[in-house]
Amino acid sequence: MTIFDDSPAADVGRDEPPLSSLLPTLAGEYYCDPGIFRAEQQHIFEEMWMCAVRTADLAKPGAFRKVQVGRESVLIVCGRDGELRAFLNICRHRGAMLCTEDSGTAARGLRCPYHAWTYRLDGKLFAAPNLGSLTDEDGEAIDRRRYGLIEVAIREWLGYAWVCLADDPPSFEHDVMDVVTARLGDSTAIDNYRIDELAVGKSITYDVAANWKLIVENFMECYHCATIHPELTEVLPEFAGGFAAQYYVGHGAEFGEGVEGFTVDGSSGLTPIPGVTPEQDRRYYAITVRPTVFINLVPDHVIVHRMYPMAADRTVVECDWLYMPDVVAQGRDVERSAELFHRVNEQDFDACERTQPAMASRAYRRGGVLVPSEHHIAEFHSWTLERLARTSEK
Repeated sequence: MTIFDDSPAADVGRDEPPLSSLLPTLAGEYYCDPGIFRAEQQHIFEEMWMCAVRTADLAKPGAFRKVQVGRESVLIVCGRDGELRAFLNICRHRGAMLCTEDSGTAARGLRCPYHAWTYRLDGKLFAAPNLGSLTDEDGEAIDRRRYGLIEVAIREWLGYAWVCLADDPPSFEHDVMDVVTARLGDSTAIDNYRIDELAVGKSITYDVAANWKLIVENFMECYHCATIHPELTEVLPEFAGGFAAQYYVGHGAEFGEGVEGFTVDGSSGLTPIPGVTPEQDRRYYAITVRPTVFINLVPDHVIVHRMYPMAADRTVVECDWLYMPDVVAQGRDVERSAELFHRVNEQDFDACERTQPAMASRAYRRGGVLVPSEHHIAEFHSWTLERLARTSEK
């Protein structure tokens, strides 16, 4: 999968050919129709690798986190052996939700609050009222593994647990790792940032009243940067020209003259990440990992966005600011550093929320247009349509 192809989409919801340098977008219904959103849940979120949780947050046995993946509630649990496992958050008895809390610790196992069926941290059925007298259809004692929790595929990379609901998950290396390589132009470039070794210095959850694709499209382009991101364009002056770093393979936006760090006022940052090369220093790199992850790289920290699409017009976005462990352990002030992208987030999400109501308008029934600096978004639209085409194939 190539995410930086500038070729236009073959058919993105409009009848007319593109005019001059303008390319058509998806039609408005793709951002507000509940039926289309259900198809996205089935053929995108439930068939692809989704970034779920920072692994360091589940370091102790029994620690769990509940996340929404498509139409399913998923539990990521740290086992007694220290390994992370993922399960559907559903009791095998009568289908009650096991955990309603977003996170917590289940040191003695996962116990259903309805009928007290209890599962070990590896998912095996451990206890239930009168369990010893229960038999299966053949009259045999029930197989506790067979009636255990339904497992979900899980991988760990960059300090995060990624999950996939598909019965036959796609290649993690191809769908996730190779995408990062395609953006940076080098399979080892991401390793220089030691993301799995960094610590969370700040984390903010945003509840955005907008379709997830509007957020992705916004992140991919910088045509809007000069209009709504004054702090960002002070630090990264080239963004005022309208071309985002993601428009080019391997390109990182250079800090402006006199800018010392990726901070809200351009002042110096915190402890540099030691693996960052001279070529990566004083540069910002942005990566979109489809469908719902953004990775932002600067010399002293990394910002990771994870999106959880909840409805056609609602997306929860969790944003982590990751620093060298000493920065967090010493309680150093990260506010000037985190404030820059927090403002960018609020500015972007406000723009997306302003756009969302118009998606149902007759004025946007046939969509809008992409200017040249946004042409790479057309490939995202083509990719989306290709995924949705699977609806008619099943």
